[in-house]
Amino acid sequence: MIPITYLFVPGNRPERFAKALASGADRVIVDLEDAVAPADKALARIALGAWLTQLSSTERARVMVRINDALSPWHADDLSWLAGLPVAEVMLAKAETAEQIAEVRTHMSDHARVMPLVETVRGVMALPALTAAAGVSRLAFGAIDYQLDLDLPGPGLALDMAAVAIAMASRAADLPSPVAGVTTEIDATRVQVDLQHARSLGFGAKLCVHPLQVVAVQEGMRPDAQTLAWARRVDSAWRSAEDPGAIQVDGRMVDKPVALRAQRILALADPAH
Repeated sequence: MIPITYLFVPGNRPERFAKALASGADRVIVDLEDAVAPADKALARIALGAWLTQLSSTERARVMVRINDALSPWHADDLSWLAGLPVAEVMLAKAETAEQIAEVRTHMSDHARVMPLVETVRGVMALPALTAAAGVSRLAFGAIDYQLDLDLPGPGLALDMAAVAIAMASRAADLPSPVAGVTTEIDATRVQVDLQHARSLGFGAKLCVHPLQVVAVQEGMRPDAQTLAWARRVDSAWRSAEDPGAIQVDGRMVDKPVALRAQRILALADPAH
């Protein structure tokens, strides 16, 4: 199942690590970047390293680490720390080049993956190279930092254009749909509004900063009863047709793209479908 919820937890708050893992989030991202003050970064690495060694392989597979960007003074220490640790996936802050991704992977196991966090105009301009880099799992959009980089007054057309570019680049590279940025408000309604807007731009997952947001995203991604019933009718009729090319359901034409849409809705409602 492709993850849809990614929950951040500060790297300098080890007492929250297990709680984050128990939140129901598909992935927990232990943050060594923005959430950790410079003076605390070394201790955060030590705490995270100790915790990772205590986890089962199944639990470790759900844990990611966001490391500092390649131009920061803490990046080299993050890479040295990575070597030899059982980290399955790293989120690279402010990813801008394929070479940055390759450098991170030299400090990880052969099967480890990197999620580039696109947060700058240079990152957007480099999307073809980022998506083609070996070991990339999927893209994520750091919308707040992108607004700062482009000096945007707030959400709007320019932000949406960058988001669509990220979604299109992901699709062109056959990567999973990208991960939308955080909602700073904990409010579930606000989270779901932001999620639906991100879905309209081609995103299929969301970064979270609180367990309540994880629940809101899970509920927001779940099809409503009417949509689910429609998808079941379409899927049943399509599978029952002897030679489906185009059939009718509820008085409307259903061809292969519509049938695939119904199957995708069913998969969101029940990953085992």
